[in-house]
Amino acid sequence: MKLESKSNCPLNKFEPCKLWDCSWFIEVKGKHPQTGTDMNEWGCAVAWMPVMMIDNSRQQHSTASAVESFRNEMVKANEASRQILLETAKAAHITDEPKYIESSK
Repeated sequence: MKLESKSNCPLNKFEPCKLWDCSWFIEVKGKHPQTGTDMNEWGCAVAWMPVMMIDNSRQQHSTASAVESFRNEMVKANEASRQILLETAKAAHITDEPKYIESSK
């Protein structure tokens, strides 16, 4: 891997990048969020921000889908439980109407 220092560091008044001496110079491993190809590259964390934000958005969409599926299953389960409770109440002759108890006071 050939690394070249470019004169475009936004953190150092656009002076040449210090590469290995810079805390913002990081290694990124994984799958590229747009192409899906494996990657293992070194670069400036500031330059990687757009790619990381794209991947973060993709992960959030996945989480939202899972939460929505879970919610739908819980709605089905709650409706089934409600139906069972209503049938049990009818079998026990329990009505939904409140009963008032009068006090002697």
